[in-house]
Amino acid sequence: MTLSKAALVIMATLSAPVLADDSASFSHKDWEVVCDNTLTCRAAGYSKEEEASGSVLLVRKAGADAPLTVDVVLAEMETEDSEAQPTLTLWINDTAQGELEPEDSDTWRLSDAQTRALVDAVKGSGKVEFKGGAKPFLLSGDGATAVLLKMDDVQGRVGTPGALVRRGNKPESSVPAAKPAPVIQAAKTVEAQERTLSEAEAAALKPKLIAALPKDNNCERLASPDPQAEEPDNDITATPLDDGHVVISALCWRAAYNEGYGFWVTDSKMQATPVMVTDSASAYSDGVISLGQRGRGIGDCWASAEWVWDGKAFVQSSESTTGMCRYIRAGGTWDLPWYVTEVKAAG
Repeated sequence: MTLSKAALVIMATLSAPVLADDSASFSHKDWEVVCDNTLTCRAAGYSKEEEASGSVLLVRKAGADAPLTVDVVLAEMETEDSEAQPTLTLWINDTAQGELEPEDSDTWRLSDAQTRALVDAVKGSGKVEFKGGAKPFLLSGDGATAVLLKMDDVQGRVGTPGALVRRGNKPESSVPAAKPAPVIQAAKTVEAQERTLSEAEAAALKPKLIAALPKDNNCERLASPDPQAEEPDNDITATPLDDGHVVISALCWRAAYNEGYGFWVTDSKMQATPVMVTDSASAYSDGVISLGQRGRGIGDCWASAEWVWDGKAFVQSSESTTGMCRYIRAGGTWDLPWYVTEVKAAG
């Protein structure tokens, strides 16, 4: 499954996506790129899908002369946690390019020289291989040129000396600067337990919740609970946010390996018109509504998002995926955000 397909989980179910105009994503064959709203771009390349041996991540911030970093991970879906981490060596066209620097227990970073050699190789027909693990990681070059060109295009580097693909003589000073991340001031919330509404409370509130759904809502379970469900799935819950607001939750949909809960905000007496936040979240805790949806059953690719309470509303603070479903890592291979913010802690 490519990034674009896995991303449909989040893209199709968020009630009000906040993807900025500057955000971009593109995938082709064994490569993908996601650029967030600050214009930081992250390009990931993988082994062939049937090999599942590893992945590389190229990260570059916006702005003139911004450096490019490359990290490497090996596939770990079938390895033991106790196995010692290997010494990893980069080989290009069957010639050793030196050992990689360990970043932590399971990630390695390329030097500047190794980075240049890797980029030049994947743009052409070069063979890029990492040796030292349980099996060699042969990086596919299929799709690399198109993805790296997209990365250059989003950051305004095409035709400059710093471009990865189409270099030219345009001055580096013409490259757009990074855009600032939006700032969210989180508000204090009260410590309170979630409670299930009584039948009378639920009956009074449910029509308001349904009326607040957007036209393209995905909240069938609220409107039409499943009478065959093994567990009750029509409960509506309320959790106090502060002295004047509560967050309401109800199951909206359930699929083979995901389920989505709707979240609304209303006044503490539940008399005001509810405002919907999303129909596909997973949980609420300490002023944050979070979403985590897997791209397929084995959980090697995920989509995620968060909304932070600012005292008046839940404001979306993040949105990302973990990349292609390539059987590299349980929980996903990388963090590829579309949308980032700076959240200032309450108080």
